[in-house]
Amino acid sequence: MHVVVTGASSGIGEAIAREYLARGANVTLVARRKEHLERIAAAGAERAHVVVADLADAEAAWAWIDGAENALGPIDVLVNNAGIQIVKHATETDWAAAERLLHLDLHVPLRLTTLVLRRMIPRGTGTIVDVASMAAIAPTPGMYFYNAAKAGLAAASEGLRAEVKKHGVHVVTVYPGPVTSELEAAGRAAYEDAAATRNVPTGTPEVLARLVADAVAKKRPRVIYPRTYGFARHFPNATRWALDRLTPPLKG
Repeated sequence: MHVVVTGASSGIGEAIAREYLARGANVTLVARRKEHLERIAAAGAERAHVVVADLADAEAAWAWIDGAENALGPIDVLVNNAGIQIVKHATETDWAAAERLLHLDLHVPLRLTTLVLRRMIPRGTGTIVDVASMAAIAPTPGMYFYNAAKAGLAAASEGLRAEVKKHGVHVVTVYPGPVTSELEAAGRAAYEDAAATRNVPTGTPEVLARLVADAVAKKRPRVIYPRTYGFARHFPNATRWALDRLTPPLKG
């Protein structure tokens, strides 16, 4: 099995890459930080292929696909994980930064998916994994552009599942809530300290990675983690009401 993980140098992406390497898969790791990727790839030796690329760069975002397949064979699983987050007042966000987020978090996974699907569909097999966010279900104040990108990715992912099922391709949509990582720590630090943010259920990348790999293997449609946040999918209005009232103000 050849698994591609974008944003594989840290956090959720690193954990998913390590999980698949531990399960004996061939893994292509895609991210900007070469030294981080090589450290992770060492766990897989000849089963790991490193791609150093800035996916926010339109020229580099998909030029590596042929090289990855030449190295490890046809892509069986594409994990669209790469992304950035902006936690800031909408009117104070630099527009160039906002466009970069929208491109990396939404445009890139959609484009990668269409390119890889053109290879999966003729073979009649494959899986697309889209790492969205609970922000797609319960948009969080202070994350204007991130909410938009992740909601778009989640909607596209959920709709694609039925479209490609007849071709033997499966789609897993992943909704992480707070999961310990550099991204999560930076986002939490942008808000004023409050009990509402200190005490929220928070998961680990390693547990999420296992759940994702299991969902791929068992063809489950989605992963919500920590599981407590499954409530939000079934009761989105109540969740949004709570977020609107309990989310602390942004610092500054």
